[in-house]
Amino acid sequence: MFINKRVDSILEYLKFHRQATIEELSKELYASHSTIRRDLVEMEENGLVKRYHGGAILLKDRNEIPLSVRTEQGMNEKECCAEIAVQHIPDFNTVFIDNSSTCLALTNRLTLSGKTVITNSLQIALLLSRRKDLKIIVTGGSVQLNTGAISGSLAVKQIEMFQIDLMLSSCAAINGNGAFELSLETAQLKQTAMACSKKRFLIADRTKFGADAPFRSADIERFDSVITNADEETVSPLRERGITVFN
Repeated sequence: MFINKRVDSILEYLKFHRQATIEELSKELYASHSTIRRDLVEMEENGLVKRYHGGAILLKDRNEIPLSVRTEQGMNEKECCAEIAVQHIPDFNTVFIDNSSTCLALTNRLTLSGKTVITNSLQIALLLSRRKDLKIIVTGGSVQLNTGAISGSLAVKQIEMFQIDLMLSSCAAINGNGAFELSLETAQLKQTAMACSKKRFLIADRTKFGADAPFRSADIERFDSVITNADEETVSPLRERGITVFN
């Protein structure tokens, strides 16, 4: 138990509600906003929560951060990456787009008329369903209710059925050992999509460099291009390894 008993109360609240705003916690615990904010900082430092603007989400024993939170976090970073990426996407007929919030931002900018889009993202499928001039294929499998991602063995088997021209993917973390994900299921699904794709683009904002995630999806060399808004000092080690980087 934490010395700060209020932190224990916050933890119990989040175990039931999964996420909460500072306003909600302040009313629940009869504490000021600044006090709750300090408590959430302590909890984040202990790996129990992930803070976002105005609140926090429980992370203990959880594999993924909800897409709504990931989309809000670092939105300018993701939009910047999407702006860079759209200038370098090659021609294709069939594309796999993953469930990342970065690829969601990119999808908004892609001209997909006459294309076939395969995705494990309910959010991307819903976004593209408003267009009438493309084919959308959503993988079967288990839906992660907090992220809208579809994963599991069924999703992997269905992806194996396709021959894909282009894979557009992000990741949770990048370091010298490769691209990493927060869940084993996500890593396995992306490994399968890579194996079925002729070209593979990794789109990752600068915050992913040096971040931490446990499951490696691929060596960086497996990607044809890395697209990022990271500075030259950050990406120069990739260039030295012969990796094509657009930034």
